[in-house]
Amino acid sequence: MFERLRRWFGFSRSSPTVPARQWARVEAGLPFLDYLDPGDRPRLRRMALEFLSGKQFHGANGLELDDDILLGIALQACLPVLNIGLQAYRGWVGVIVYPGDFIIPRREYDEAGVVHEYDDEVLGEAWEGGPVLLSWFGGAGQPAGVNVVIHEFAHKLDMENGGVDGLPRLRPGMSRQAWAADFTQAYEDFCEEVDSGAETAIDPYGAEHPGEFFAVVSEVFFETPHVLQRRFPRVYAQLAHFYGVDPAVREASSGGAA
Repeated sequence: MFERLRRWFGFSRSSPTVPARQWARVEAGLPFLDYLDPGDRPRLRRMALEFLSGKQFHGANGLELDDDILLGIALQACLPVLNIGLQAYRGWVGVIVYPGDFIIPRREYDEAGVVHEYDDEVLGEAWEGGPVLLSWFGGAGQPAGVNVVIHEFAHKLDMENGGVDGLPRLRPGMSRQAWAADFTQAYEDFCEEVDSGAETAIDPYGAEHPGEFFAVVSEVFFETPHVLQRRFPRVYAQLAHFYGVDPAVREASSGGAA
C-alpha cells in the first residue's frame, strides 16, 4: 500500500487504497472526528490522500514514518481546510516529523544590537513559504490539551495572506471588522485571565500572541468545541463560519459535552 508508493521526496500521484480497518484504527485515535457530519468523513479521507500525494514527508531524529502516522497527520491537517480546500496549503511541500519535542536554535537582537543565542524547545513550527515541523507522540505520550497538527496548520492558514497575526484570509461574506473585534476582545480577556494566574480550560500559550491565540482556539474548536463555545461564543461563531463546520452540535448529541 503506502510503503510501495511512498517516496522520501514525496508520494506518487496515484492514491492508494486504504483498508477500512486501517482508517478505523487511525481514526480511533482522533475521536474528535466524530463531531463531523457523517457525510464529511469520506470527504476528509479523500482529501487526506490527496494531501499525502502532494506533500513531501521526512522523519527526523531517527523517526520512521509508518502509514498510520502519515494518515493521522493528513486527517488532522485536512480537517481545518475540509470546507476551504487544499489550495490553502499550496506554495510549500515539506512536512518534517520529529519523535517528540525538538530544539530549534534561535538568534535574536535586543534594542542595543546585542545578539542573544539560545535553544528553543518546541512541539512544532510552521515556516512562511516553507515546511511544517511537527512532533509526534505515540500512545500516551501526547501532551494533554494540545493538538500540534491542527495548531501548526492553523498557522499555515494564517500565513496565507502574509504573516502570523490571527487574521487569516476569510471566507466570502465574512467581515474583517467583526472578526478583529471579536478576536481582539477575546484575546485581551484571555490574557488578563492568564496573567491573573487563573486556571484556564484553554492552553495559556494562546496568550503569547494574537497569532498563537488563533491557532490555540482552532485546536479547541475541533477537539473540545463546547469549551470554546462557552468561554468565547463570538470566537466560536467566527470559527464555525470560517471553517464551515459546527462541531459543538454533534459533540453535544454524542454526549461529549459536559
